[in-house]
Amino acid sequence: MNKKTLRLKYKQLREQLREEEIEELSLQIANQLLSLPIWDKTYYHLFLSIVEQKEINTEYVLQILAGKDKEIVVSKSDFNTRKMTHYLLTDATKIRKNEYHIPEPVDGLEVPVSKIDVIFVPLLAFDTNGNRVGYGKGFYDLFLAASKPGTLKVGLSFFEAEPKIEDVFEFDQQLHYCVTPNKIYTFVHENV
Repeated sequence: MNKKTLRLKYKQLREQLREEEIEELSLQIANQLLSLPIWDKTYYHLFLSIVEQKEINTEYVLQILAGKDKEIVVSKSDFNTRKMTHYLLTDATKIRKNEYHIPEPVDGLEVPVSKIDVIFVPLLAFDTNGNRVGYGKGFYDLFLAASKPGTLKVGLSFFEAEPKIEDVFEFDQQLHYCVTPNKIYTFVHENV
């Protein structure tokens, strides 16, 4: 399937999820994450869930990161430039939803992309090769492309992999892992 079809399919599938299911599946994903070999790093970038889009509740991942005493990085999106600015999440960080319902830090201590070791990536769908389909704005492709070599890219998905995304572009950024409630997918790429 192509990205447009996949976007439509997975938005509809998400729309059917009840709140209790989202919580249960999100907790299962967080528990699966514990078995990944990623916990020796320092800076972890986490997206804050868009409740209106029925995204995975990343609060559980946040609790794991805080419990492991990791540096947690969250972003603010600029819809004019399609760039993200990254901030250290602290007790003093004020979070406010933007016009697209994305929870974002108001301001804070900026963290350069070069410091980030692990990026938890939001997505609508992914395939067995580690390609992903997001909302189509390109924010994460630009962010992932700017990350330092060796940065681990971990997708989080309620649903299992599609066999193949047909219209993958050369600038699309592949995942190293994708975690679902029932399975961990590991992708090996030559450029790692």
